[in-house]
Amino acid sequence: MRINVVGTSGSGKTTFARRIADKLDVPYVEMDALFWKPNWTESTDEEFLPRLEEAVSSDHWVLDGNYDRTRPIKWKRVQTVIYLDLPFHIVVYRIMRRCLVRGLKREELWAGNRESLWKHFFTRDSMVLWTISSFHRLRRRYARAFEQPENSHIRFIRLRSRRETEDLITRGLMDLQSG
Repeated sequence: MRINVVGTSGSGKTTFARRIADKLDVPYVEMDALFWKPNWTESTDEEFLPRLEEAVSSDHWVLDGNYDRTRPIKWKRVQTVIYLDLPFHIVVYRIMRRCLVRGLKREELWAGNRESLWKHFFTRDSMVLWTISSFHRLRRRYARAFEQPENSHIRFIRLRSRRETEDLITRGLMDLQSG
């Protein structure tokens, strides 16, 4: 089973992908962990893409993340893409809550990086602003990708509510394994 969970920031990709990987007992791969280096330094494509290729070279994985430029690598062998397309107000609420919690707790993320309240609420690098500005663009991008002939080998699942995500976890995983 090879699954890519996609969606805007705040849609719940990481939590959802981890739960699926745990239920299916397959490796979980977080693209942000492959991409980010210490001090919020971005990996170059020469560093990042080989890491991703290695991570998706096995027969079983659940990958979370968008990174549009990685689509030729991650979707070459993917079987299912699950798009978390939750309503705008829910996504904005979640990203604000996440930024607040991470900023207050200063919890370590990838490569020792920590998020701050200042960055998320008062700078141009704000995840809140990014989520608001990219939400509709990402929705259009995935709608087009689902219809492209080069992606005809992929089973696309679009989940639009928390109930649909819970239903897939509790009742639909057997269908994924057999389909």
